[in-house]
Amino acid sequence: RIADLKDPKERMVQVVRWYLSSYHAGRKSAVAKKPYNPILGEVFYCLWDVPGVDRTADTTTPDGPITWCNCDQLSFVAEQVSHHPPISAFYAEHHNKRITFNAHIYTKSKFLGLSICVYNIGQGVVSVLDHDEEYVVTFPNGYGRSILTVPWIELGGAVSITCKKTGYHCDVEFITKPFYGNKKHRITADVFGPDDKKPFLSITGEWNGVMEARWGDGGDVEEFIDVHKLNVVKKQVKPISQQLENESRRLWKEVTAGLKINDIDQATNAKASLEQKQRDEAKMRKETNIQWETKLFGKETDDSWTYIKPLRQRLSSSSNT
Repeated sequence: RIADLKDPKERMVQVVRWYLSSYHAGRKSAVAKKPYNPILGEVFYCLWDVPGVDRTADTTTPDGPITWCNCDQLSFVAEQVSHHPPISAFYAEHHNKRITFNAHIYTKSKFLGLSICVYNIGQGVVSVLDHDEEYVVTFPNGYGRSILTVPWIELGGAVSITCKKTGYHCDVEFITKPFYGNKKHRITADVFGPDDKKPFLSITGEWNGVMEARWGDGGDVEEFIDVHKLNVVKKQVKPISQQLENESRRLWKEVTAGLKINDIDQATNAKASLEQKQRDEAKMRKETNIQWETKLFGKETDDSWTYIKPLRQRLSSSSNT
């Protein structure tokens, strides 16, 4: 809905609503689990049908990130662009809504006694092309707690959402569980207009539950988001048999197969084989003085990566021809 709104204040609020509702989808369990380690050059492609958006025509995007994607679908691509540090880059677009999201992220870990902190370093940019607006977002840190007993995760730290063109910005705080008390997954957010000293919107609640909003000074409290009410839209991915060798589901299929039947030895051996292959390839590149070349993303600054053919660039090229 961000691109559909005419008022910059409404667009800012909708960006905040999208951002605050996005984190619950990544966790299916409160218990921490070891993730698959990304492989250099690993890619992932998928798309979604957008609820409430009908396909106006059977028109695909042959020059887009997913060539079989309809112009009224949301496409997504990701690539592991670096191994040291482990940087992931991803890009999403809706062609007909003329909105995109480009991001890169990598992590640094630090042990904190019985916990581990994972600093998420990087940023994302939501581009609303029809209004020439860019909303820059940062990411919270992750914490693995009780690592010697039953591990669980939470998010913590200050993040921001800013739009340089309009002057709107939002300060968000993911609050970690206090030493005394049982409140987990708390969040606060204050949204400011251009040159405002006080927020016109304040949000409190749980990022994996219900968040409430208060408009202005002393305004009524209303429900802002209840993530439990959000519909889950299943992503569409090509069958493994039709995927590239370095696509995630094909690359990790033997590990996944082992985990599905609870054969930990099979999963561990398959994972070790992939990691050894990655080490061997890195050694060969070093001995032959060959630099790794990414396929989907280009490096802009030290650790900033952007999609090589974003929608803005493609639309500009087509208008000039």
